[in-house]
Amino acid sequence: MNVTDADTVTFSDLSRRPKEVAERAAHLGRVRVTHRDADDFYLTAADKEDLRDQSLTTASRMFLALMKHDAAARTLLLAMPDVFPWVRHLTEDEVREFTVELVVALSDAAELDADVTTQEVIAGWRATARIKADPSAYRDAKTPTSGDFGSVDAPA
Repeated sequence: MNVTDADTVTFSDLSRRPKEVAERAAHLGRVRVTHRDADDFYLTAADKEDLRDQSLTTASRMFLALMKHDAAARTLLLAMPDVFPWVRHLTEDEVREFTVELVVALSDAAELDADVTTQEVIAGWRATARIKADPSAYRDAKTPTSGDFGSVDAPA
């Protein structure tokens, strides 16, 4: 869901006019509440969020069921470059592994409320593709190392 200015209120707005903000959230489905000193959050109508959860659960169960059938799994593999264009830098086996990990992570998000795992799987495979896209970086990455190089900040 894209957020527009109409979908956003400040924490101060919520504090000063809670009824108005709640009505707006009920009408729109959710509003983003921005906070100067903390992370933003959403004020969401519970029934809308329940429907969203049910939809995610249904989609993840369908993908898991599809992965059990060779023809359907092949179709999922064929769809991956449309969804994630950077998979062209991965081998066929790596795309297959990414697809399985992604479907399992989506299932965990739906069934266990483990939402962060899905983005971690995508970020990990995207990082692999990024390195493999640059032949010199990939060659360097495959070079054995030894010793402790200290702490490393992960790129955004």
